[in-house]
Amino acid sequence: MKKYQSILKYSSLSLSILLAIGTGSAKADDFLDIAKAKVQAATAPYNKWDGPTSGPKAVSGKTIVFLASDMRNGGVLGVSNGVEEAAVWTKWKVRVLDGQGTVSGRTAAFNQAIALKPDGIILGGFDVNEQAAALETATKQGIKVVGWHSAPNPGPIPSKNLFSNITTSADDVAEIAALAAVAGSDGKAGVVIFTDSAYAVAIAKSDAMAKVIKQCSGCTLISVEDTPLSDTSTRMPQLTTSLLQRYQGKWTYSLGINDLYFDYIGSALNASGLPADKLPRNISAGDGSQSAYSRIRSNFNQIGTVPEPLNMHGWQVVDELNRAFAGVADSGFATPVHLVTPENIQFDGGQNDIFDPDNNYREHYKAIWK
Repeated sequence: MKKYQSILKYSSLSLSILLAIGTGSAKADDFLDIAKAKVQAATAPYNKWDGPTSGPKAVSGKTIVFLASDMRNGGVLGVSNGVEEAAVWTKWKVRVLDGQGTVSGRTAAFNQAIALKPDGIILGGFDVNEQAAALETATKQGIKVVGWHSAPNPGPIPSKNLFSNITTSADDVAEIAALAAVAGSDGKAGVVIFTDSAYAVAIAKSDAMAKVIKQCSGCTLISVEDTPLSDTSTRMPQLTTSLLQRYQGKWTYSLGINDLYFDYIGSALNASGLPADKLPRNISAGDGSQSAYSRIRSNFNQIGTVPEPLNMHGWQVVDELNRAFAGVADSGFATPVHLVTPENIQFDGGQNDIFDPDNNYREHYKAIWK
């Protein structure tokens, strides 16, 4: 049974129900109580396998190209590592090409991948709309394509020639990040959201976060800042300083669609001279980078991230691509959300600065492929 629209590990309540609460179907304190309950549940250990238990035997001897949108992105890097690890067990050859964070770079890398005539291509952060022409060309040549973060939601995208897109639901990720700000502030957060309009998944996340904050009657959505992920190192320090000057005392929480924004926010925050309790508390609806884990562990410049199990997603991508090679349907599996905080960072791979669920996923996938 397909599960893409129903997986919510932390609660059976959907985002639409939460939004309805904020519009008057219940009191504001009910919204806050549910936010706290969902945040608490999202921080629980992810130690039970809820993925596929059957599928085709590994179709060995395939050649694969992993197209990285930007290998500086910790999420893309983590998935590529998982793909290479899993491909050992399917006996595939994997080559990685880097799009270097630009449209022209991604397009050139995709064209290079097609020219190599591989059996399959994995899109690591490539947007299906941006690369629609290349996807059509690859499909005409018989190349199977699976994406990671290639669209806001998981599952097949036949209209874009994508066998399946691997991602945790953007709405679910955004929802729990925003609810963490609501819960942590007791319903009084003043929020700035950082996004990048170059990516559909980024806009889906920032829009969903904004909707949740707007439904919190005591919260304030201060601004949504559209700043490119590829330029965070140069833009974020100056932007942070400007925001502090404009909204000092009002800006209490930041929500980013990716941990990368908070890699470069710290210098400006620390140079502001403000005491720690007067600085915004930063939460990412992002990938769970090593630097984010380090900040969360020290409870300094970031208090939470909604990571995805990047290495596990690499194994999942390989499993879906193997299903494409075998001529069967996709698995219908999408991973649920998980919130990492200073209180639970020691579980599920946190000791190694990654979100690597203690659910024995490697052995489950190897059992399918045997």
